[in-house]
Amino acid sequence: MLKGKTALVTGSTSGIGLGIAKALAQQGAHIVLNGFGDSAAPKAEIEKLGVRAEYHGADMSKPSEIEDMMKFAAAKFGRVDVLVNNAGIQHVAKVEDFPPEKWDAIIAINLSSAFHTTRLAVPAMREANWGRVINIASAHGLVASAQKSAYVAAKHGIVGLTKAVALETATTGVTCNAICPGWVLTPLVQKQIDDRAAREGIPVEQARNELLGEKQPSLQFTTVDQLGGLAVFLCSPAADQVRGVAWQVDGGWTAQ
Repeated sequence: MLKGKTALVTGSTSGIGLGIAKALAQQGAHIVLNGFGDSAAPKAEIEKLGVRAEYHGADMSKPSEIEDMMKFAAAKFGRVDVLVNNAGIQHVAKVEDFPPEKWDAIIAINLSSAFHTTRLAVPAMREANWGRVINIASAHGLVASAQKSAYVAAKHGIVGLTKAVALETATTGVTCNAICPGWVLTPLVQKQIDDRAAREGIPVEQARNELLGEKQPSLQFTTVDQLGGLAVFLCSPAADQVRGVAWQVDGGWTAQ
């Protein structure tokens, strides 16, 4: 379905971002990867799917590096057809104890980076009269949790940005939507489970079930494959009139 098109996925060297990149590659899209850590292994995984893959290590807190990444993608592939804004970080603390530098970093990476990539990608999408902007928000883009003020603020901002861009592109072949996952069993979440088990002196399985039980009524994690499948749908002709949606994939979290 995406043969000949190019997808840029931020924060895609592991976890949700890599899973979405692989799902788009399976549909024929060439991939621009971005993120910290090992880039060779994820690049090789994508190339095994029969498409081209390139990597750019832009620090998503720095607008100048984001601009360089977008120029890099255009030089390699002509333009970005599918933009997936996935890069994100987290810090947990009460608002009165929240370090200002952590607030600034979370807003920069989780929210402002999506503004910068979008403003740079949309002109070529408009010219081609086709494009997809997919923002990975969160259940926390719709509801809040204590001690996550910066993350919640950033993810609510991503949902608002999604709606504004969707309205600005409404008469074109460009769409903008957000995906709002609940708990996904990424390495970061597994660490939270392990830390909880150690802190409370309980089995890991019990810590897992308690974590899910607090928020996610299905008591099952959202999977990376499910998020990749939704991203593929949002790129399909069936989603041509899906615009400005914040799509929950959260096991009932935000239905409560």
